[in-house]
Amino acid sequence: MILEPITPTVLSVRRLPNADPALIAAYGGAPAKHTSLGLVTCDQDDAMYVALDEATKHAPVDVIFAKSFYAGAAHASGRLSGEILGIIAAAEPEAVEAGLEALLRCLAHDACFYDADGKKTVTVFPHVISSLGEYLSREAGLPVGTPMAYLVAPPLEATIGLDAALKVSEVRAVRIVVPPTETNFACAWLTGTLDACEAAAMAYAAAVVNVAGSPKA
Repeated sequence: MILEPITPTVLSVRRLPNADPALIAAYGGAPAKHTSLGLVTCDQDDAMYVALDEATKHAPVDVIFAKSFYAGAAHASGRLSGEILGIIAAAEPEAVEAGLEALLRCLAHDACFYDADGKKTVTVFPHVISSLGEYLSREAGLPVGTPMAYLVAPPLEATIGLDAALKVSEVRAVRIVVPPTETNFACAWLTGTLDACEAAAMAYAAAVVNVAGSPKA
């Protein structure tokens, strides 16, 4: 099964080398610890969550804010809004710069949705993180370095896909987010060995493709 990747579009990237403490606190940061911010918007929220986690692996940064926007990128509030705003924070601008570099590299070359029906009308995110960073490990309640399958699809497709993923290998559900999410998809995080996570992701993607091809089977 070969699926065509849909590379995320980064819509805006800005830096605040010396952000106001009130602003830092409002977005969940700690003014005593954080002085510099990096802000990014793009049109794929789940790819951004993975990329934010990747930033924490390459620089001493904290993810202080990451939220999906309601109804998704197709109904964004503005040309540069996309589907999510992510903010990383650090004590020094150099750390933010290194974090942004890793984040943008991940969005360009690693994390993305895939076309599941050849028309981009059904998409799937069967992403495997071989080693969690500080951000997603905290969100998932797992140790840093743990493998995790990050699985996302539209509501019915995601449900069928998750059933297949859980049955194909020895994986454990860390989080199951039933529809609707902010973007009207559904999501699951599964953990196990790296091989098990990869098998689960493959089964998930295959099930989504199957539903997309035969929705009333």
